[in-house]
Amino acid sequence: MKRNLLLFLLLVSVAVATQAQGKKDMFNPGNTSVTSQSIAPDARAGSMGDVGAATDPDVNSQYWNPAKYPFAISRAGLALNFTPWLRQLVNDINLGYLAGYYRIGDYSAVSASMRYFSLGEVQTDDNVSGDDAMTINPYEMSLDVAYSLMLSEKFSIAAAVRWIYSDLTYTYTDDTSPGSAFAADLALYYQNYINIGQRECQLGLGMNISNIGSKITFGGSDNSEFIPTNLRLGASLMVPIDEYNRFTIAADANKLLVPTYPKQEDGESTEDYQQRVQKDYYDVSSISGIFKSFSDAPGGFKEEMQEVQWSVGAEYNYNDRFALRAGYHHESQNKGNRKYFTVGAGFRMSAFSLDAGYVIATAKSNPLDQTLRFTLSFDMDGIKDLLHRR
Repeated sequence: MKRNLLLFLLLVSVAVATQAQGKKDMFNPGNTSVTSQSIAPDARAGSMGDVGAATDPDVNSQYWNPAKYPFAISRAGLALNFTPWLRQLVNDINLGYLAGYYRIGDYSAVSASMRYFSLGEVQTDDNVSGDDAMTINPYEMSLDVAYSLMLSEKFSIAAAVRWIYSDLTYTYTDDTSPGSAFAADLALYYQNYINIGQRECQLGLGMNISNIGSKITFGGSDNSEFIPTNLRLGASLMVPIDEYNRFTIAADANKLLVPTYPKQEDGESTEDYQQRVQKDYYDVSSISGIFKSFSDAPGGFKEEMQEVQWSVGAEYNYNDRFALRAGYHHESQNKGNRKYFTVGAGFRMSAFSLDAGYVIATAKSNPLDQTLRFTLSFDMDGIKDLLHRR
């Protein structure tokens, strides 16, 4: 009896270990540098599950889809965004985002944004740097400008250029130095009105390919890293309930357009593996990597589909004054397992609006849980009208 019990426990242990190893082998997230470029910067989209490719244009469309700006109602706008990041782990990592646009005539617009991601204060280890321990403030930032043009009453395009800078170094030597890169975005937006029953509804479709550009090098190595080139597709439907109330549902799907980092195969020597990594990853150009990203997953088509993140969101708006929002974001367990619900609200006056978003992670151990986002936006037409009244 005792022998049978020991045999049973041994089999269970082997099964558990095998399952754990299998999950470890399947875990294969995307590998990029300057990951702060992938963080949703604003409260509205952040409270709708990170949806924004095809929703109504707002000031922060620069990140989600700059082609939406020609369809904006206001002539110009400016937004300040702030996100305390990873508050479950530390209390001094923050993301700041400034965005603005100006419509030129009735058919085009120029826009710009600045992103600053602070990793707070970090105490260096003197055993690592070779110098006395010191406090550093690593950060990443980017600046971009875009031009958008309406080609018809229903369709618009946009192009953006971006400078990215990353300073995560702990000592300035030949082995460690800040890195920079240049990138471009290409975006499309389609807006039309369709009849559903007795209601005239607004349909939106959008696409944004962001961060098409150079790779980034931090010194100390001849190898350069991929920046997070991303393809985002979205759709939205706005349904008016009556004169004062409307409801919007939207969905986005996005995929990193970077090659999968090779994993060492069973029986493969370290030297052979390093040579394969060099050939199949580091020697691949950023443009070639975009095409390679659609067919290089070790798990084939199934794993390629796991690389697609998707989001759904909804927004209720009352008289363009008050909004309630909710959404859900999904990422495969094998690609990072970022799964969370989001909620938020917004309040708007003629000259400004204030929005807030909140993340509710589906797993208690998720460091994104309880993440807050805040957005303060200014409507230049509203400010102008307010000043004229005085």
